[in-house]
Amino acid sequence: MLKQILSRLPRKALKAEAGDLGRADAGTPRSGGGSPGSRPNSAKKTSLVFPTNAGVGVEPSAAFKDVPISEKLNLFVSKLNLCCTVFDFDDPSRNSTEKDVKRQTLIELVDFVASGPPRFTEPVISAMCKMCATNLFRVFPPNYRSSSLGGENDDDEPTFDPAWPHLQLVYDLLLKFVTSSCLDAKLAKKYIDHSFILKLLDLFDTEDPREREWLKTVLHRIYGKFMVHRPFIRKSISNVFYRFMFEAERNNGIAEMLEIFGSVISGFALPLKEEHKIFLFRALIPLHKPKSVGVYFQQLSYCVTQFIEKEPKLASSVIKGLLRFWPITNSQKEVLFLGELEEILEAINMVEFQKIMVPLFWRIGCCINSFHFQVAERALFLWNNDQIVNLIAHNRQVLIPVLFPAIERNAQSHWNQAVLNLTLNVRNMLLEMDDDLFLACHDQFKEEDNRISQEAKRRKEKWEHLEKEASLQPVTGNTAVLVTPLATSITC
Repeated sequence: MLKQILSRLPRKALKAEAGDLGRADAGTPRSGGGSPGSRPNSAKKTSLVFPTNAGVGVEPSAAFKDVPISEKLNLFVSKLNLCCTVFDFDDPSRNSTEKDVKRQTLIELVDFVASGPPRFTEPVISAMCKMCATNLFRVFPPNYRSSSLGGENDDDEPTFDPAWPHLQLVYDLLLKFVTSSCLDAKLAKKYIDHSFILKLLDLFDTEDPREREWLKTVLHRIYGKFMVHRPFIRKSISNVFYRFMFEAERNNGIAEMLEIFGSVISGFALPLKEEHKIFLFRALIPLHKPKSVGVYFQQLSYCVTQFIEKEPKLASSVIKGLLRFWPITNSQKEVLFLGELEEILEAINMVEFQKIMVPLFWRIGCCINSFHFQVAERALFLWNNDQIVNLIAHNRQVLIPVLFPAIERNAQSHWNQAVLNLTLNVRNMLLEMDDDLFLACHDQFKEEDNRISQEAKRRKEKWEHLEKEASLQPVTGNTAVLVTPLATSITC
């Protein structure tokens, strides 16, 4: 009986399959100084998770239309095994024929998955994950990771992977495979497991923005398909953020991961779980601190506002966190923070606003007095928002006294004409809100200004007296000499 079964298997197919495996073992690792990814040993093709004996007995060069339905999945596995060969793309002239064959095979696989194939069996899922792991998972060279820290002013051109023509097809195949209705998530979770997900997350550090876009889409689809993996994916992304903030200070994929989380947050059920709030305060808020925040600030701000829309009472705590990480010496980051504050204030309710309005507008007053005209302008533009003007008007008894000194100092002495004009407009708005309170604040400001002037005058007279007395004393030996101090004033 066994001899009859073996006699039915085509001998050429067996030889071709053995030849393919031999070429896979002799594959050239993708490495070199110009390539962003490297493979220490591309000959390692076997693993306990991905067996290699699936699909043997089917000629991989056959077309899907030429085989019966019962053999299509076997042919699919055979072609997947053929695509496990990894080539060196640093040398375009090397293995050009084999590269073309592999590319054409990948295109056939993508078309087959998109055409609605039979339901995927466990050997098919195993072979698919093996092929993706072989082609995608790679370690980036140390010099690739240890380059200068990126930031919002980093003008370096991104590095593009020369293997992208093949990598793109592998990502496309993986995406269509994951989203296919023929894939049973309960069966596939054995192979698309925690280890597989962690290796996908490691790939987000690639310099190639095209690969990061595909990774973002694939991971998002995995999150949607495999509900059992959702807590692990959230925890793993949080860990990436923690390593970025407290250890590495560099990761090219933070923006893409935040974009994934932006859509995930919108699906959170109410009331929010404690796990989600912890993520907000331990990961998202501290992500405002790194120097490279400008690279991912748009996605970060969107995630924060999504949380506030879900649960408005978080607004005051979020603003406290922003004030804690306020970039006092970085004007570009200050402009970004002011923009995010405006979005939060548009969604905040009166109760939460009153909890933080005094420290918040004290900081806004410091921004109004900034010598960097863009910071001062952005702070004054807040009065163009009707919601913010309404909040100030309802709490004018508290806020006008806080804001008046900053407004008045700007009106008297700011160097930039555009800032000066905006300041005068805001000054008139405060006057129209409550003229009696405004005049009372003006009188108090004048009194305080006179008091400060008198104190400065008395201090100057004392120093002059001390200098005069010291000049009459002879200087001998190691006697200390009195030096006129520099007048300094720090307001914010």
